[in-house]
Amino acid sequence: MSSQQNVVVITGASQGIGAGLVKAFRDRNYRVVANSRSIKPSNDADVLAVPGDIAERAVAQRIVDEALAKFGRIDTLVNNAGIFVAKPFTAYTEQDYADVISVNLHGFFHITQLAIAAMEKQGSGHIVNVSTSLVDHAIDGVPSVLASLTKGGLNAATKSLAIEYAKRGIRVNAVAPGVIKTPMHPVETHGALAGLHPVGRMGDIADVADAVVYLDNAGFVTGEILHVDGGQSAGH
Repeated sequence: MSSQQNVVVITGASQGIGAGLVKAFRDRNYRVVANSRSIKPSNDADVLAVPGDIAERAVAQRIVDEALAKFGRIDTLVNNAGIFVAKPFTAYTEQDYADVISVNLHGFFHITQLAIAAMEKQGSGHIVNVSTSLVDHAIDGVPSVLASLTKGGLNAATKSLAIEYAKRGIRVNAVAPGVIKTPMHPVETHGALAGLHPVGRMGDIADVADAVVYLDNAGFVTGEILHVDGGQSAGH
């Protein structure tokens, strides 16, 4: 088994941004370990599908174990899995809170801890956390407290981990997208959503994938929160 090719683990990989990330990394000859609850086996020998709920420690452990068994290393982890529930703050239920916390925070914690342990042994690695521009720029009419609570935590953890592991060959960065054109946004909403961005359009999945790939190749960049939001976080 050759371990020459870089290996990337991508969570939330079955659709939308996650599926775009799988394609972007395969186009660059990375081997990919793809996880989501609904992920299907791939016909591509260099794509390992590991189904399961990333919020569960056992699933995170299985992802890392299977990645190392099949490909021998983990070079990059992209924490893309996430839940967004847009409700007024007082309308959130206990279940909403539990669901968002479990995927956005527990999922991040388990897989990142295990992946970094593997990266330390090889003396190199890179983590990319997918956050949201709403952390820095709340929008009237887009209630997002749970997203800001959890993804804001990821932004803070990104900087903390970047410093903790800077001298150990492991970089940690984040991408904070604006509203991205995925199946979760019906076509009839695109006009209004485009207007939330100063550039006048929604983002494309490729915009986010390009940013993640850039960070993966930017060896002197760590602790960065890269906004891919059409200027949203800069102002209006």
